[in-house]
Amino acid sequence: MTHRDRFEAVYDAYYPAIHQYAARRTGSPDDTADVISETFLTAWRRIGDVPEGEEALLWLYGVARRVLANQQRGESRRAVLTERLRAELAADRPVRPVDLDHVRAAFDGLPERDREVLALACWEGLTSQRIAKVLGCTAIAARTRLHRARKRMAAALARQASLTIAMGEA
Repeated sequence: MTHRDRFEAVYDAYYPAIHQYAARRTGSPDDTADVISETFLTAWRRIGDVPEGEEALLWLYGVARRVLANQQRGESRRAVLTERLRAELAADRPVRPVDLDHVRAAFDGLPERDREVLALACWEGLTSQRIAKVLGCTAIAARTRLHRARKRMAAALARQASLTIAMGEA
């Protein structure tokens, strides 16, 4: 019997049991599939170590158990990392004063193209030459786009100011 024949025999005989074992211990079909595939991948790689008969099932359960433990450790590490990143991002998040809502409204009312070039210039602090590299255009085109976007932003701010005055919120 070749290694392939031996593996196929083990797979055919014990797949249902390993599937049930994994499904009862995981929270999703994707996780179940991962456990099954890792378990049988290990069996394929170590087919010479897989015992004969019913002992093969116990060996596969042991492998599946270790795969599940690795999966749970990975989830724990990801959860800790996610929480740490969330805390770091919350701490680094710029504070947006309430009195600048009119600026946000004016900015949000601009076309995406204008918002992008203004954000690159103001938020990222890029020069026209660097903006050109990001946008894939010439420095002259970037400078022109930035100039026009600034004019449209000034007009939008003026409209926001007139709305505020007209509504008596000044």
